[in-house]
Amino acid sequence: MRIAIAGAGNVGRSIAQELIDNGHQVMLIERQPKMLRPDRVPAADWVLADACELASLEEADVAGCDVVVAATGDDKVNLVVSLLAKTEFAVPRVVARVNRAENEWLFTEQWGVDVAVSKPRVMAALVEEAVTVGDLVRLMTFRQGEANLVEITLPPTAPYVGQAIHAVPIPRDAALVAIVRGKRVLVPTPDDPIEAGDELVFVCTAAVEDDVRAVILGPASADRHRS
Repeated sequence: MRIAIAGAGNVGRSIAQELIDNGHQVMLIERQPKMLRPDRVPAADWVLADACELASLEEADVAGCDVVVAATGDDKVNLVVSLLAKTEFAVPRVVARVNRAENEWLFTEQWGVDVAVSKPRVMAALVEEAVTVGDLVRLMTFRQGEANLVEITLPPTAPYVGQAIHAVPIPRDAALVAIVRGKRVLVPTPDDPIEAGDELVFVCTAAVEDDVRAVILGPASADRHRS
């Protein structure tokens, strides 16, 4: 894919290098000359320009990009970049960085954002994921809340511990996508058993999260969560 990243700070450069390592073509757009450091990501195309200006984005051929990532440290800039990328250049996928949790509500489709990545929310989710056993933890939200990536670490008392996955009545609009067991990541198959201590990773809609919780942990767990 051809990907444009607005903001060449530590976050933007890290994203760029990761995407380049995965075989994508990356362009970094930065408005501050002192932040232009092509030696840090030599395989990227570097552009000195203001990503909030239409003319700059036209000159950089943002319309030819598959993805635009608004990765600056300023939420206002990220919103403007997202809106321009989507409405003026019809970029198929716009990903925006949210720096301040109180601004997260703004990062919606109305502002051209397909995926909002909130650093405070991600960090909080990682803390919960590391210490929570026996409850559902939301790790990430996709498509403006239509689907979530959630994790449940199974306690020994979970109802389906020791049984095969095909015996678990996973609700509609939910999919078990991975099992993390110790240092291994397993792609689940119907005959695989689930064990106490397994981290089950699901993609599901928000509407069925309680149903997933009730099935995997038992109805009492869902009742406690609702109360």
